[in-house]
Formats: sequence, structure tokens, C-alpha cells
Amino acid sequence: MTNEGDIAFIGCYTAESGGRGEGVLAVRRDPRTGALDPLGTVAVTPSPSFLARHPTLPVLYAVNELAEGTVSAWRIGDRGRLTELGVRSTGGDSPCHLAVAPDGRHLFAANYGSGSLAVHPLDDAGVPGERSDLLAHSGHGLDPDRQEGPHVHMVVPDGAALYAVDLGTDAVYRYELDHGAGRLLPRGRTQLRPGTGPRHLARQPGGRRWYLSGELDASVTVLEADEAGRLRVRERVAASDRSGHVQPAEIAVAADGAQLYVSNRGVGTLAVFDLRVGAPPEYRAEVDTGGTWPRHFALADGHLYVADERAHRVSRWSLPGDGVPVPAGEPLETGSPTCVLP
Repeated sequence: MTNEGDIAFIGCYTAESGGRGEGVLAVRRDPRTGALDPLGTVAVTPSPSFLARHPTLPVLYAVNELAEGTVSAWRIGDRGRLTELGVRSTGGDSPCHLAVAPDGRHLFAANYGSGSLAVHPLDDAGVPGERSDLLAHSGHGLDPDRQEGPHVHMVVPDGAALYAVDLGTDAVYRYELDHGAGRLLPRGRTQLRPGTGPRHLARQPGGRRWYLSGELDASVTVLEADEAGRLRVRERVAASDRSGHVQPAEIAVAADGAQLYVSNRGVGTLAVFDLRVGAPPEYRAEVDTGGTWPRHFALADGHLYVADERAHRVSRWSLPGDGVPVPAGEPLETGSPTCVLP
């Protein structure tokens, strides 16, 4: 029997979104070497572009990034086999991100196309119910093509707060959840530099610093939370030192808080910043990922996995003492990967 902890899942775009994937792929991951051994497609489902795990139960969730968006849930079995638990409408267009509340009682989804947030209660088995809330943003940004309206790109539960990153309105919204009613209570927002196009947000472990990737202006914005969870903008640095089209995507902080990583689509790189030098983050290195569209990456056990949507592969890297990624073996070929979940 395969140890569940050694199973990783890969999300993708399927034909419904112009991709080459088939659904959720399970892989066996060697924590020591980082090697990935494909176990096959374990859920045939349309465009599961982002994945999340329940914090305590063997349950996997995915957004189905479609014009009539849905979230899907499965129970995880041996060798990563998935048994469907339910599919629910998010009430919006093109959900691109989701997250589970720390207590495992609610699921949040970000509807990119319609600029809204969906809340689904979860029962004791982790099965999602019908929406308990659907909250839409309003407004627009500078870019008439990408910011004609709100576009929620990420939802991040953090203690009592829920942050919603909106690319279309250049803002990070803060909410609290009414647990009894399953509804979101607005608690303010942090406005970013016009034209930033905020995409993803990452927190420094154990600290109050947050780091945000700006998809439209190729930036990293540093924010700091006060005791109430309000975010304040501190600094802004370039996400890449390369010339050409730079479109940042994923952003993450190493477990020890020493390095910040940013994937840059277009130039196909992973940028490394040193966080030990104080503020702002210090650009340290930038490595070529071997493709042009590193959409997502994940850190696990001293390894880094990069999903390149357009190169149709997941590459693996080791992280030595200086934190600069080093290639570690041949990439895993798979259609239109968009998310890696160790």
C-alpha cells in the first residue's frame, strides 16, 4: 500500500479550456530524491486548474475553471485513487483558485471571470454543500483589456481573516467569516499601485510580512499586517532582472523564511530573493525553468516542482543551502499542468 504522504496531485487545463490534460493526475513522490512517478489520471474532470487539500481529512478539492464554474471534491484512497464526493456550482465564471478554512468547515473559491467569491459549507466528511454566500466585487483598473472589471485571482484564509486578491481592481480585500451563517463580512481593503494586477499572495512563516506578485507590472509588493490583520504596503521591487515580457505568477516563501521565490512567465524563469537582509527583498538569482510559462510551483522536503503549462511538463529542482534551485532529474511530461499539490 502506498503511503498517502508520498502522493502528489497535478491539476491541468483540459480540452474544455484549450488544454491537453485529461483531469487530475496522481504521482508518487520520493521525499528523499524528489522523483515523481506517474500513477495515472485519477479523476476525469474538466479543467481542474487549482487544487487544495482538507486540513485533516483525506479529501481533495479542485476548481473547474469553466464559464459556469464548479468546485469538485473527492475522497483520497490508496495510490491516490479518487472517489467523487460532490460537485457544486460556484455561481461565477472561471474559478481559478480555492482554499479550505483552517477548521475544515468551509471552502472558498475565487471566480476570476465574474470577480466574485463563493463560500461552501463542508460537512463532517468534507463534502461541500450548496453555496452559503456569493460576494461580488466592483470597480476596474488601468488596463482596459485585463482590468475592465474585478477579477478575483486568489483566496487566502489566515486565522480569523480571509484575504481576496483582485487583479482587476488592484486591491487585496479582507473579510471575516460568520461561521454560523457561512457568510463573508467585509473588513476593508488594501489598495495597490494602479496597474499592478495582483495575482498571488504569500506570507512569511511566523511573521507579519506578506509578499504579492503583480502580474501586470512585473512586480513584487511587500505588505505588513497589523494586529487586526490590516495590510499596509511597504516596498515594491521588480520580479525579474530579465528583459522581455515578464508576467509573474506563483509566489512562495521558504519554510525557514530565508528565501522568496517567484515564477515569471514569458521569460520562463524562477527568481530568488533573499529575505534575511531586511527590507526590501534582495534579488539574488534567476534560473531558467526550461519552458516559457511556469504557471505554478510548490516547495516540499527541500525540493521545488514547477508546472509549466505551455511546455506540458513538471520539472523538479533541489534546493541546496543557498536556496538557489538546481535541476534534479528529467521533468515529468504531462498535458497543460497548472498546479502541483505535494
